[in-house]
Amino acid sequence: MNSSTRKKLINAEHYTPILPAAAMMVLFLLGPIIWSLYASLTDYSMVGSTAVNPHFVGLKNYVALFTDPVFPKSLWLTILLILASALIGQNILGMVLALLSQKAPRRLTKVVDSIVVLAWVIPDIVGCYCAYALFAGGGTLDALGKVVGADWSALLYYHPMTIVIIVNVWRGTAFSMLIYQAALNDISKDVIEAAEIDGANAWQSFFRIKLPIMRHSILTNLMLITLQTLSVFSIIIVLTGGGPGTNSSTLPVLAYLEAFNFSKLGYGTAISVILVVVGALFSVLYIKLLRTNDED
Repeated sequence: MNSSTRKKLINAEHYTPILPAAAMMVLFLLGPIIWSLYASLTDYSMVGSTAVNPHFVGLKNYVALFTDPVFPKSLWLTILLILASALIGQNILGMVLALLSQKAPRRLTKVVDSIVVLAWVIPDIVGCYCAYALFAGGGTLDALGKVVGADWSALLYYHPMTIVIIVNVWRGTAFSMLIYQAALNDISKDVIEAAEIDGANAWQSFFRIKLPIMRHSILTNLMLITLQTLSVFSIIIVLTGGGPGTNSSTLPVLAYLEAFNFSKLGYGTAISVILVVVGALFSVLYIKLLRTNDED
């Protein structure tokens, strides 16, 4: 057996264990993506003749999508949800809670951590209905409003996206908090003590020492919570159903409504493809930032 053959056998032995995982990814990840791309180019529907024999229509669904006034509104609502809920709400609140946990008494930290994590680990639908019971007309806030003479019965009607953002922050902050707690615990105490000896106050220590050290954890967390928020669906469906009108119809909700409420599977799939593209753009941006930091 020559060296070339031996090398090929060694390489084959290295790659053989990952073949089942690769096959599963192709079957359950790449397969649906390819089908979605194809379906978005057809007039596939849930009823009628096109449910059985869909026709290839090319880019017709995408042309209709980009000329539909609802689409830019849904795209903006999706970006608003990401900015307000993930990048600002979950990220900043998670960092604040992580910092406070370092200073607060241990017992108090355990209690706060348990409460925050509980909102994250309870089943999604349970958390959504808890939020609905709080904000809906006749719910907890409405009852409290009547006590103080305020009318809070129509919060979900007049402020749907605000409520969705608040609930998503409540549900997802624990993830950022745990990431940042781990990152802060990994910072050497000697570095912090050296900064304090040099005269750095708490703000200077945080912005000039801790944040630069944590930059990889921050960017990784931002990427993960961005992708999680991009796919938020059950919160909106339970609280507002995408309404009133389309005032809380983000891209996932719009895709669902078009595909299953209006039976336009091809059109709904085209929206989901755009959603995948948006997620890919955010991922590329964060990965590029991570590589830039590695080079620095």
